[in-house]
Amino acid sequence: MNNTALQATDPPDQHLICAATEIFDSDAFHALMASNPDRKAVVAHLKAAQKAGRDAIATAFRTAPFAARPTTRSYTYLTDCLVDAALHTAQTRMHPNPNPTNSERLAVLAVGGYGRGEMAPFSDVDLLFLTPYKITPWAESVIESTLYILWDLKLKVGHASRTVRDCLRLGAEDFTIRTAMLEHRFLFGDAALATKLDTKLRTDLFEGSERAFIEAKLAERDARHTRQGQRYVVEPNVKEGKGGLRDLQSLFWIGKYIHKVQDAAELVPLGLFTDEEFDAFVAAEDFLWATRCHLHLLSGRATEQLTFDMQVTVADAMGYEDAAGRRGVERFMQDYFLHATEVGDLTRIFLTKLEADHLKAEPLLDRLFKRKPRAKAGYQVINNRLAIEDDAAFLTDKLNLLRIFEEALRTGMLIHPDAMRLIKSHLDLVDDGMRKDPEAQRIFLDLLLKHGNPERALRRMNELGMLATFIPEFEHIVAMMQFNMYHSYTVDEHIIQCIAQLAMIERDELEEDLPVASSILKDGVNRKVLYVALLLHDIGKGREEDHSILGAQMVRKIAPRLGLKQDEVDTVEWLVRYHLLMSDMAQKRDIADPRTVRDFAKAVQTVKRLDLLCVLTVCDIRGVGPTTWNNWKAVLIRALYRQTRRALEDGMEALTRAGRGAEAKKALRAELSDWARKDVQTEVARHYDAYWQGLHVTAHLVFANLLKNIGENEIVMDLHPDEDRDATRACFVMPDHPGIFARLTGALALVGANIVDARSYTTSDGFVTDAFWIQDADGNPYDAARLPRLRKMIERTLAGEVVTRDAIKDRDKVKKREKAFRVPTHITFDNEGSDIYTIIEVDTRDRPGLLHDLTRTLAASNVYIANAVIATYGEQVVDTFYVKDMFGLKYYSEAKQKTLEKKLRAAIVEGVQRAAD
Repeated sequence: MNNTALQATDPPDQHLICAATEIFDSDAFHALMASNPDRKAVVAHLKAAQKAGRDAIATAFRTAPFAARPTTRSYTYLTDCLVDAALHTAQTRMHPNPNPTNSERLAVLAVGGYGRGEMAPFSDVDLLFLTPYKITPWAESVIESTLYILWDLKLKVGHASRTVRDCLRLGAEDFTIRTAMLEHRFLFGDAALATKLDTKLRTDLFEGSERAFIEAKLAERDARHTRQGQRYVVEPNVKEGKGGLRDLQSLFWIGKYIHKVQDAAELVPLGLFTDEEFDAFVAAEDFLWATRCHLHLLSGRATEQLTFDMQVTVADAMGYEDAAGRRGVERFMQDYFLHATEVGDLTRIFLTKLEADHLKAEPLLDRLFKRKPRAKAGYQVINNRLAIEDDAAFLTDKLNLLRIFEEALRTGMLIHPDAMRLIKSHLDLVDDGMRKDPEAQRIFLDLLLKHGNPERALRRMNELGMLATFIPEFEHIVAMMQFNMYHSYTVDEHIIQCIAQLAMIERDELEEDLPVASSILKDGVNRKVLYVALLLHDIGKGREEDHSILGAQMVRKIAPRLGLKQDEVDTVEWLVRYHLLMSDMAQKRDIADPRTVRDFAKAVQTVKRLDLLCVLTVCDIRGVGPTTWNNWKAVLIRALYRQTRRALEDGMEALTRAGRGAEAKKALRAELSDWARKDVQTEVARHYDAYWQGLHVTAHLVFANLLKNIGENEIVMDLHPDEDRDATRACFVMPDHPGIFARLTGALALVGANIVDARSYTTSDGFVTDAFWIQDADGNPYDAARLPRLRKMIERTLAGEVVTRDAIKDRDKVKKREKAFRVPTHITFDNEGSDIYTIIEVDTRDRPGLLHDLTRTLAASNVYIANAVIATYGEQVVDTFYVKDMFGLKYYSEAKQKTLEKKLRAAIVEGVQRAAD
């Protein structure tokens, strides 16, 4: 056993990130071995050599942050040297055997990623110890001692000791084992034994099982994608996620299994990739490996998920800088998603080529029952995909580059990758003349309006670059990530998700969830305007200007190019300019205040616009992420829509405080029909006007019962799951005194409750009636079983047994993965949005104790808080307070406003510092 990896695996320095001697000094190791060291001395030497080698690789990689291949080779080379040194020590120092018998032969092979020669800083070291027959005591001792040395070096070693027959038997049973052995690499030992395994694997295991292997790998891929989510998930897994390294590796595994290639470049002459596609393969692989290596180095462990905090540090390490209104991390993640998309395209092309060779089976049910669709002239159906009959003829009419997407929707077929290749390589045919061609406009609008599933055409057009070519302004937002916790998708995918939501409403799939939006569409709207507005509503993102204003300006150029008439262009422009208005009004303002509805109605002006904006708003919120829309938002949007429609149809005078108050009192009297008349009169008389307009009759009834028999110093509460609003309603009644609202927010923060709405009213006889709507940490109402504990905790806090400011310190922390977000603080004072109150809006970074800090600061400044509206957008929160001063007046004085703002900002800064400690 004279083979040594130190000699056999020394690669030329140009294949490594730095000189081989910097990674591992083999001369120094041999000099040590010549001194006859004990095991302890060898391990100490190897630990120092490992640290020096890792430091050298990391330092060189930092100066060349995209040099992925030399880096992965360097980690592999260092691992080879350490494994060989451990084996050499075990063989020659610990278990010498100068004359091994035939049965004592041993070959050491690297398998899996290590066998492929691709290692990230903390990749596993997978070893196969191969013996000709049943393992001998000598071989067992050598293997055990080798492993113990490697474990002392803190390497994560996966290992197996097998004969060639074992390998064949286990590989036949388990495709994971078979895949690992597919990438075996002989390291040292008995080369003839390794060659025998190589031959036997090919002849006895691989040959004839190609289809089974492909199906197994594709099943693994589908299961992996289900676990990890789609490639547009904003915290992707670099290794296992869709469009990640494992997808690229799967392509190579299949190619190697079928065609016996040793390098991905060999797939080009076989026709599986074109030169351009192979270049894209290499670029994606290099980028993903560079990202993964930085991720390992920066986290100090084998982590594969690009969490928000790691995205910032990796982007910085790779040299991405803030520019043109965008953070470096956003530019880095856009590159990441572009490469992930490219991997998806390559996967489709590769797999369809396999289908053409009959290596991947068409699904059985499709073969048996699916009626083959008929394609129009010029197209053909290949393996149930829409293909082009004659490429040259197809390209004689540039409109065919659009028509094929229409034909794919009409037939319900996927587009054949050869056709996709043709489209992608001839996008230069799309010019201004084609964009303005009435037939091109018709085709594109038909894709949106005619076939019922526009998101399918848009997504495929987007992936092939056709969407950004036909609408050049779209290119800027392709794969653009918005670095926040609110948006689950990239900007382009968000737009497609919004359009998918609209199509679902039109197909009557969401009638129960969205009764108002569904009824609006059934009554009839300009669908063209609505779809184009959704397509363009975020077109202005990623620049320094307000994206709503910039987007509206861009609409003036884009919409006419899509064939819209001037009045339609005007409406789309208005919708894009004000696409956030309804959402903001509903979530950031008190819609029980008639002034809110009147102001919104004045901005909207017509029922036609209101209808369009309502549907667009619903689709926009639902398109943000799978859990963004909830009953709370639904109730707010519906209420604002219905009240505004009533104002537009019946006149603004329909919205009066007096009118609402009279209706509310009448409703409560009906509910209290079993009360004595005197008691009813007492209850109605004790409340001021604001109370009647701000709460529903269900809350009025709860407060009536709580107040009926309340003692002079008693605190009473009612906790009730309000499932229609996805929240728990918490009603409190107690003697009025300054700061009670702040104490309540503190008590609720201590129990981990998120407040989504809060209203505070005083009675004429000295009590305060406060109503809060709260959710648990997952954004759901509290289960009935959790309410007794919730009640007990609140009672203890209100009784003074728990000091909020002290107790909240442990809860008021920002999670590590959320620390990288920047949310500037904006505080505004609005004296026009309410007839009675000054509206203070605090837009800042969310954290558990924020609302308590703000309300405590306001209370200390003798500010009366009538109600608070809380809108949360991921890590950002907008807390809106309707307030008066101690004399019941608005805050008109600019000096008073500045003083209050200064105190609120100080409270925010102090809280952030406390949370960081």
